[in-house]
Amino acid sequence: MFKKILIANRGEIACRVIKTARKMGIKTVAVYSAADKDALHVEMADEAVAIGLPAASESYLVIDKIIAACKATGAEAVHPGYGFLSENAKFAQALKDDGIAFIGPNIKAVEVMGDKIESKKFANAAKVNTVPGELGVIKDAADAIRIAGKIGYPVMIKASAGGGGKGMRIAWSESEVAEGFASSKSEAKSSFGDDRIFIEKFVTQPRHIEIQVLGDKHGNVIYVMERECSIQRRNQKVIEEAPSPFLDEATRKAMGEQAVALAKAVDYESAGTVEFIVDKDRNFYFLEMNTRLQVEHPVTELITGIDLVEQMIRVAYGEKLSIKQSDVKINGWAIESRIYAEDPYRNNLPSTGRLVRYQPPAEGTENGLTIRNDTGVYEGGEISIYYDPMIAKLCTHGPDRLTAIEHMSVALDSFRIEGIRHNIPFLGAIMEHPRWKSGNITTGFIAEEFPDGFHGVELAEARRVKLAAVAVYMNKIHADRAVLITGQLSGRPRKLPTEWVVQIGEWSQPVRARLIDAGLEVTFVDDKGAKVSEALVASDWMPGQSVFTGKINGQSIVVQLDRAKQGYQLSYRGSNVLAVVRTATGHRLAALMPEKIAADTSKFLLCPMPGLVKSIAVEEGQDVKVGDTLAVVEAMKMENILRAEKDCKVVKISAKAGDSLAVDAVIMEFGS
Repeated sequence: MFKKILIANRGEIACRVIKTARKMGIKTVAVYSAADKDALHVEMADEAVAIGLPAASESYLVIDKIIAACKATGAEAVHPGYGFLSENAKFAQALKDDGIAFIGPNIKAVEVMGDKIESKKFANAAKVNTVPGELGVIKDAADAIRIAGKIGYPVMIKASAGGGGKGMRIAWSESEVAEGFASSKSEAKSSFGDDRIFIEKFVTQPRHIEIQVLGDKHGNVIYVMERECSIQRRNQKVIEEAPSPFLDEATRKAMGEQAVALAKAVDYESAGTVEFIVDKDRNFYFLEMNTRLQVEHPVTELITGIDLVEQMIRVAYGEKLSIKQSDVKINGWAIESRIYAEDPYRNNLPSTGRLVRYQPPAEGTENGLTIRNDTGVYEGGEISIYYDPMIAKLCTHGPDRLTAIEHMSVALDSFRIEGIRHNIPFLGAIMEHPRWKSGNITTGFIAEEFPDGFHGVELAEARRVKLAAVAVYMNKIHADRAVLITGQLSGRPRKLPTEWVVQIGEWSQPVRARLIDAGLEVTFVDDKGAKVSEALVASDWMPGQSVFTGKINGQSIVVQLDRAKQGYQLSYRGSNVLAVVRTATGHRLAALMPEKIAADTSKFLLCPMPGLVKSIAVEEGQDVKVGDTLAVVEAMKMENILRAEKDCKVVKISAKAGDSLAVDAVIMEFGS
């Protein structure tokens, strides 16, 4: 077995590979850019080598620097992770030329299947049913418009070397093709060092289901069941699960066998994924083959018990697969939620900065339920503008789908992140969505169910009462402490009120709070003092803790909280509310306070996230119409087009291409 391997990647996948290598007794070498010198994967590895500036094109994508690091440390093999050089045939060939093993497939497979254009040609020749499209490289925007018109709208514009949703756009018109072509080409260049673009028909109402395959150097190939990845935003997967709730045994077997046949046709070795689009009648079409480990591989590992990274390493060393097709069984259900440094309340714009607090739920298995968290960050670390915005991959496993989903809801509520914006509230909302729970999903789920973006979850009455009871409990703890301290200072004992008014948004309710042996008895009453409902709250929560864990009427509840000036900011199952507990007199007086008016920023174009200005599309004095492109800002390898929200005149431009801006920095000012 290899004695030392180098991981040509960063973040959570580098940490993931290091964990398996350590388990196998293999030493590891990390590589890092200047932006990653304090990264978790650098700390975890046995050795680390600096390879250049923060931009991936000057560090992680430079083949010579990776090979030099191998030679300097004596690494015998390289695991590429995913993204970066993982599907780069030139990289695989360069390693081979220097006698360094590539922990991935043979160069033929990388060349044929790692290239989205060539893989489609190969699949067509092999009689594999594929999505209609133009397999040639698109020369320019005019060529893209011509081809899109020939295929018929809508179309998908895709980077040939793409992956992870980078360099992909859906276009429904000529103008969207021209704009999407330019953006996809630019993203592909910065993400993969390859700006070739192709176009194919976009199949409406599809499900995205992929088959995991494993092959060795001795001709053995098996499929390791499927994953469903239909919950996507901007072609970027958000939630994955295994198995698929849609497939029956016959379709699963047919897809698996087709995936194996395709893999055998290119003498595939290592772990790989054959992706399919599946329609409502379970007809499936080959989409592409990823000749690498997938981001969502943990859900497959959780339902099969197979360590895919270990298998990749053993295959690269020349070992035969020790697993036969008949050995692969489905055990339970697994869900993966991708935790991103994005603000779901601002159209998922990237968020960067320091992780002031990073407290994921505890990993492990208890009572048949498992939590796994693959991450590459730590409390106090920095989320950079240079790389993918993923913070962690939170996974849960249970005996069935609904149990795994409920366990995920609890895990998300327990996941505490401060210092940056993140998408946990959005993920929590999806977990509670009836359509998601039913399994009736397509790749259009997010666009269809959140057409105007995410604005939080409306609280049902039962949940509002639960959160109100939690707020009353915390208020009781804080008030008890305040009364005790005040009494000690003044020498005059004070009595704590037992009657309060709790308010959440426009809703308010008088309550009585009484401490009994079993916990705090919270009685909700009407204006005349008659009991409406009752909640018994039991918890060991103490002030200073940012996650409330307890029981209400015997049912467990986990709520995240921030102490607000007027009460408690509570986050639960996708909702984020301010709960205020006051005395009856305090409640009446609060209603008389004037409402604070927000500042008017409608005359300014503000930078929506920390990022780099790629271009300014207008000039001072220019009249613009609603929807006109004003500027393009890049953050975390994604280009964001900023458009005019009304007809107006540009009176002042305060930024230029190349400027690095903070969130809410003024880009330009408008006049009538």
